[in-house]
Amino acid sequence: MSKASSSATAEEKEEPIIKVYGWAARDSSGILSPFHFSRRINGDNDITIKIIYCGICHTDLALLKDESGITNYPIVPGHEIVGEVTKVGSSVKKFKIGDKAGVGCMVGSCGSCNNCKQDLENYCPKMIWTYIGYNHQDGLKTFGITIYSPMMHFGLNNPDQHLGVVGLGGLGHVAVKFAKALGMKVTVISSSPNKHKEALERLGADHFLVTSHEDQKQLLQAAMGTMDGILDTVSAPHPLLPLVNLLKTDGKLILLGAPSQPPELPHIPLMIGRKIVGGSAIGGMKETQEMMNFAAKHQITADVEVIPMDYVNTAMERLAKGDVKYSLFCTNSSSVN
Repeated sequence: MSKASSSATAEEKEEPIIKVYGWAARDSSGILSPFHFSRRINGDNDITIKIIYCGICHTDLALLKDESGITNYPIVPGHEIVGEVTKVGSSVKKFKIGDKAGVGCMVGSCGSCNNCKQDLENYCPKMIWTYIGYNHQDGLKTFGITIYSPMMHFGLNNPDQHLGVVGLGGLGHVAVKFAKALGMKVTVISSSPNKHKEALERLGADHFLVTSHEDQKQLLQAAMGTMDGILDTVSAPHPLLPLVNLLKTDGKLILLGAPSQPPELPHIPLMIGRKIVGGSAIGGMKETQEMMNFAAKHQITADVEVIPMDYVNTAMERLAKGDVKYSLFCTNSSSVN
């Protein structure tokens, strides 16, 4: 959500910084407004991109309001970025001016630790987040890899498997698309009966379960012990026991959302069924490229609502209320490096 100045006097070109413009929150109210600041100039290993779109997700909302106590203000959010390359460093080989490029949750890592050597830069202890401010994501760039990585790592990717998907928002709808492209049986698990038609008819899920209605108890009971794995994409607090009960023996419940309150973990049902509860956070650069190739091969895209930049505060309010179908993307003429 930031824009590079293209003024071009000789003196300015010699300066080690560039002037940029974005929308920032100054405090935990989370209200965004225009903000001028500086960034370093494009280095030998960098590219500069003109931002065309930037996504909005629950992570942005949580950080804007400092729900985890880690935000440094002012903060310019945005980690699902799509743009066009306008400048290329001398050591860059994979991009040229005019190429399309994306920026996800991270922009750097140490490159030398065990995780980095295994293409797991996202678990590097010195990973550089895109905007949180520690140390030094078009829709699929974040949504896609957050889903793809645990499916591959935990072996939830076979056509003879039954996968549950909790939540049908930005992550959930991409999970259904990926799973169906892999030939899996998919059940969407939601607290909203209004998403039944969307899940089955538009996205192609095989079954739909509602967790919040008394008249659904028989369907939930019938589904117990039928799923090889469940991807839980929900960020709001919710009980895990009903999900654990849906798993087969050796089933895996993978947590991808980040509720503000820690969930209660029922350990006895895990022991009896030898079930696993795990978590996952995005993926490394190699795996992200594999995900993008997979999505391109199967013509999978994220479903988004495009909004103007000056609508962003209303968009954040809608996101907080759950009034967003899948995901929101701001459009703006801007650039970042």
